[in-house]
Amino acid sequence: HRGMKITSRAFEKNAKGWIKFVPESADDVWHAYNLIAVDDEVECTTMRKLKNEHAGELRESSSKVVKLTLRVRCEDVEYDAEGATIRVKGQNKTECEEVKLNAYHTLEIGIGRAVKIEKTAWDSVDVGRLEEAADPSATADLAAVLIVDGLANVVLVGATQTIVKGKIEASMPRKRGMALMGYEKAETKFFSNVASVVERHVDFDRVKCLVIAGPGFTKDTFTDFLKLEAVRKNWKTLQTNFSRVIKAHASSAYVHSLSEVLENPTVRALISDTKAASEVKALDDFFEMLANDPARAFYGPAHVMAAHELNAIDKLLITDTVFRTRNVAQRKMWVRVTEEVTKSGGIVHIFSSAHASGEQLEQITGAAAILRFPLPDLADAELPAL
Repeated sequence: HRGMKITSRAFEKNAKGWIKFVPESADDVWHAYNLIAVDDEVECTTMRKLKNEHAGELRESSSKVVKLTLRVRCEDVEYDAEGATIRVKGQNKTECEEVKLNAYHTLEIGIGRAVKIEKTAWDSVDVGRLEEAADPSATADLAAVLIVDGLANVVLVGATQTIVKGKIEASMPRKRGMALMGYEKAETKFFSNVASVVERHVDFDRVKCLVIAGPGFTKDTFTDFLKLEAVRKNWKTLQTNFSRVIKAHASSAYVHSLSEVLENPTVRALISDTKAASEVKALDDFFEMLANDPARAFYGPAHVMAAHELNAIDKLLITDTVFRTRNVAQRKMWVRVTEEVTKSGGIVHIFSSAHASGEQLEQITGAAAILRFPLPDLADAELPAL
């Protein structure tokens, strides 16, 4: 995986300016979604339906679709994970005869479509995201098959998000007596369905490893099946990469069990340099501290803020949702906190809300901190909401 391809840029930190880039992956689109804020001006090619003024009233085909490059002042931005696209809605700022100035239009940004983003100010979180987006080593790119008897999820863990590529279900007969033949037949069919999803979606040039995980023996049986299938189907890439197939324990075949897989020592060693892995570790450390020394583990915006005012934060854990707020003052406040924590030698982890670890952090408000020293009085205090 290469980092995001920025074709040109002209901005200073905390000043106005623009960047142009072409998203090449779902990760790039996710970065763009987090970069585009209300009042930014966004420009890309788009389709617009135009009424044909001269056509007679009765003719149906009195409108045509044209391709234009429009610049829109963003009022709303939506992310569609399925299609890896973003919709940016706002008023047109391009003077052209086809579309009136300030008419509403929605741009769709996706893979392969060049886009320009202009802001009145690029803050440090924006700049940090651009650096992260351009860093090819930050990607986790791990594939996993979470599997039990009759249910499997094939999942890709990218730099910024976890995507389910296929859910395979089968009703399995009982394993006893006469039904055993039927069971073996059903299992083979189930396994070959899972294997074909793996073959379709797991690209060994991109993923560091393929983890086969689950609570019971199904993961072992499936791993053996996959090895044979690779030979039977002459699936060369899997044959040459079988050393990168790892078995791991997971308590279920549901996607939330993925965090257990990421904590597995073998898996962790392979993806240790990636952002997804450092997020999982930071969240682990936080929950451990919360259990052992709760006066050194704070969560909730008010408590995190109060700890920061005492310069007590060693590690700040925060989700990217906090920065997608429409409340500009609130975003500025969090940006300031991340800058100050970093300046005073602390570590800031900005979690992707499209990862399981980010979702877990969201459940405890999206903001948490591990402190340098315990603050028992503050820990027990009822603080007004920010």
